Amino acid sequence: MSGRIMPCSPKEISSLFLFEKLSPEQLGRLCRDGRVELFEPGPVYTEGDAATCFFVMIEGTVVLSRRVGGDDVEVTRSSQSGVYAGAMQAYIGDRVRQVYNNSMRVTVPTRFFVLPADVFAEVMTDWFPMAVHLLEGLFFGSKSAQATIGQRERLLALGSLSAGLTHELNNPAAAAVRATATLRERVAKMRHKLAVIAEGPFSREALASLIEVQERTAERVAKAPVLSPIEAADREDLLTDWLDDHGMDNGWQLAPTFVQAGLDVDWLEQVAAAVDTEILPGAVGWLNYTIETELLMNEIEDSTTRISHLVDAAKQYSQLDRAPYRVVDVHELLDSTLLMLSGKIGAGIEVVKEYDRTLPPVPAYPAELNQVWTNLIDNAVSAVNSAGGTGTLTVRTALDHERLLVEFRDTGPGVPPENKDRIFDPFFTTKPVGEGTGLGLDISWRIVVNKHHGSLRVESVPGDTRFQVLLPLTAETPDEEETV
Repeated sequence: MSGRIMPCSPKEISSLFLFEKLSPEQLGRLCRDGRVELFEPGPVYTEGDAATCFFVMIEGTVVLSRRVGGDDVEVTRSSQSGVYAGAMQAYIGDRVRQVYNNSMRVTVPTRFFVLPADVFAEVMTDWFPMAVHLLEGLFFGSKSAQATIGQRERLLALGSLSAGLTHELNNPAAAAVRATATLRERVAKMRHKLAVIAEGPFSREALASLIEVQERTAERVAKAPVLSPIEAADREDLLTDWLDDHGMDNGWQLAPTFVQAGLDVDWLEQVAAAVDTEILPGAVGWLNYTIETELLMNEIEDSTTRISHLVDAAKQYSQLDRAPYRVVDVHELLDSTLLMLSGKIGAGIEVVKEYDRTLPPVPAYPAELNQVWTNLIDNAVSAVNSAGGTGTLTVRTALDHERLLVEFRDTGPGVPPENKDRIFDPFFTTKPVGEGTGLGLDISWRIVVNKHHGSLRVESVPGDTRFQVLLPLTAETPDEEETV
């Protein structure tokens, strides 16, 4: 939007605090190369457009806003003469992308001194060369430090995830190794028992009945019901008594295995009816080995399945084999992140999932959203741990005014009111020295807001802190140049 050109008075612009120390020659050059413009109420420039001018307000009221999701959020409103905005980094040149970092509008007729960006860069370099060098060093030094510490933040998260994943993988792997060793021992005993049975005075019909009972017992193991501890103990007592009554002295050793397999007294009565009395102890021993091998194979299957799920979760979390920008189900991302962080979350924190499974997939950078979930879950866990280590982490999804809401709620002590406006600032952290870089929430904010055109907000009272991520349901042009 262009304003109405008005006369430029060196005396008037010398009253602005930016220019009060300039010489008459410098003020004359500003008026010669710049201009005074009067803008009627309305927009002056828009965030994201090429930054072509540097604006200094002479009189009026200016409002600066940032785009958050689909909304323009007001960040500054001022009527102070001399406030400035626009192409403030023009002196850096093409080394950074020269766009307006906010939108500016005026609410009353407002006069600005307007200096073209190239002229602003030229006068800065000519008049203040030392200041330009200092500002450039500050700008690029801060950017480099932020990138370096951001990388450290990601490496710390990766180290924590690796430790957690190793711990999670170790348990099922160790269980599978133990079960395999025990299975080898049981199979050896089965071979020995088979040799004993083969040498015994058993008829073909008796052996056929025993094999049939074995098959039915194996099927029974696969359908074993889950019993409460009291129910299991009662059934073990009944089975022990039955085995003792039928001449088996080791009944108390066999009973727990039979209960775990879902067998009861009625089943043993069917076994006793199917085989001759003289071979019943051998038949029961044979069935015990059959049950143990089935249970051990189930344990190996469960352990290896757990390992497979963990590997799948790691692939889902890292998105190594996926396109960087695609349509995703956020619930899959949330589940993989929670599984990857399960070791860090610990047993003292209850995780509650309140998912709205009717929500549609959304266009996103899934690997970077996983980074957001990691940062927010990590902060929630730290908050709960600081309050004693026990509490609840609730992850909720819902539809919120045509946007997808992902909310992380914890029962920690909350965010103090004096910190609420600063928690998304770079390098701000409330964690002890060595435990946080202060970039986790800053990185999350830039991923959500800048790359996904969504919003990230926080609501907090003691015992109820909620970080809410809002994502658009439809695709916008992905911003590949945004650094996170």
